[in-house]
Amino acid sequence: MSVFTGAGVAIITPFKEDFSIDFEAFAELIEYQIANSTDAIIVMGTTGESATTTIEEHIEAIRFCVETVKGRVPVVAGTGSNATDTAIHLSVEAERCGVDALLVVSPYYNKATQNGLYSHYKAIADSVKLPIILYNVPSRTGCNILPETVVKLCTEVENIVGVKEASGNISQIAKLFALADGKVDVYSGNDDQIVPILSFGGKGVISVLSNVAPKQTHDICQLYFDGKTAESAALQIKAIPLVNALFCEVNPIPVKKGAELMGFGTGRLRMPLTEIEPAHEEMLKKAMAEFGCEMK
Repeated sequence: MSVFTGAGVAIITPFKEDFSIDFEAFAELIEYQIANSTDAIIVMGTTGESATTTIEEHIEAIRFCVETVKGRVPVVAGTGSNATDTAIHLSVEAERCGVDALLVVSPYYNKATQNGLYSHYKAIADSVKLPIILYNVPSRTGCNILPETVVKLCTEVENIVGVKEASGNISQIAKLFALADGKVDVYSGNDDQIVPILSFGGKGVISVLSNVAPKQTHDICQLYFDGKTAESAALQIKAIPLVNALFCEVNPIPVKKGAELMGFGTGRLRMPLTEIEPAHEEMLKKAMAEFGCEMK
């Protein structure tokens, strides 16, 4: 059984003026997502600025998310690190917090060989009982989890069940499906490739777009699952200008501004991320309005 199907939001982490986590605003974001058909909440991923939170903040954000969601949708915690021991620690703590699954990014900066990736992920999986979704995003990590390695992990390690594929390489993703023989749950990691990956047999998307358009992103998936492929594809295509605007600067700079435009707390970012450029903000506003986002 899949951890979830449909659109899971890679939720932002709101910060106060002093850059501490704004838990009140975080609760509002979570409630908005659930009320608007989000199928899962992915906390403390890239979009949640996990790279600039302390381990203590990381765990507290996960715990708060679980307590706020109260089992209404699955909660998936980002627990990856370039240090295997740190990833194990975060994974064990997330399991104690009561999450439903883990999302574990490939080691960044120091990278790893494919054998190293296998050993890294197996060590993490052996430390917990939770299902694990691999996260392949070589544009950020400099480390590509090859299809053969994904399939080996998902077939040889019981609780490694799938992958968030954000390589953007549709040929590599097609090869993954060809090798997987239904043994790998694949989630799109790019909001402009939801329908193509669903068409191969994907389970859904782990989405930045869902932060500002949760119902529409859910509908892209649900329409496809309901056999309404033309309608699903049309909504995917309609979303492209907004997806482009959300990535006009490095994620999560634009999406935090988007949430702020919708009235959710603050869009403050921890350095080295900085405020969105004015021209990009205007482009984002226009794209959000055209896609029907609820701006204040």
